[in-house]
Amino acid sequence: MRRTLQISVFLLSSLVALGGCKIVKNPDPGAAGQAQEAQTDEARMAALAREIWEPQVLPAVAALLAPLDEVRAALAQDVDAAGAKYGYKPVGEASAWNFGVTGTGVIVETKMKSRAAKLQVDTVGDGKADVTIQLGPIIRGTALRDAMSFLSFSDFRDQIEFAKLAGGLNAMAHENLTIPTEDPIGKTVTFSGIYTFKDVETRPEIVPTDLSFGAP
Repeated sequence: MRRTLQISVFLLSSLVALGGCKIVKNPDPGAAGQAQEAQTDEARMAALAREIWEPQVLPAVAALLAPLDEVRAALAQDVDAAGAKYGYKPVGEASAWNFGVTGTGVIVETKMKSRAAKLQVDTVGDGKADVTIQLGPIIRGTALRDAMSFLSFSDFRDQIEFAKLAGGLNAMAHENLTIPTEDPIGKTVTFSGIYTFKDVETRPEIVPTDLSFGAP
């Protein structure tokens, strides 16, 4: 009888103790990985672009900058020689040269209401556009990414991730521009930026890292 009573008291004490406890599930070892997986490629590459923008991207652009007319003259003579002197291209036979250029011109045509806003600029004084400056927010191409010698495709998971990085860098370029609220046609613009060379006949489409506007 006494043994039965002792067992009953023990069981009752155990139940009371359990009532005050909180049962915690063991952490899922894959939860952290799933959380990281849930973050999109676009978000991760946008964060990387922001992280490297000031300490790495802007200095790399500055190191490439040369007057546009000087680069053009060199390209007209010998593309690869001009590239070796003024430009950068990623490793690979299919890669194009990317150039950093500075210049000033008159805005002769604009496309300001589009999400792919652009300026058409005359830098030689003949009244015709010979440079396109992309304002965004939609900025096309991969010139900024491909002009960075410290960025290599082999360091990224796949082509999709690498493409998202190009988009992130273009978004940073747009974010750091001061764009006029009124149409700047007829005004002068001084620019610095990067473009991917196609051929001597094709108008450079510049991704600007710096813009300033002056009076007509």
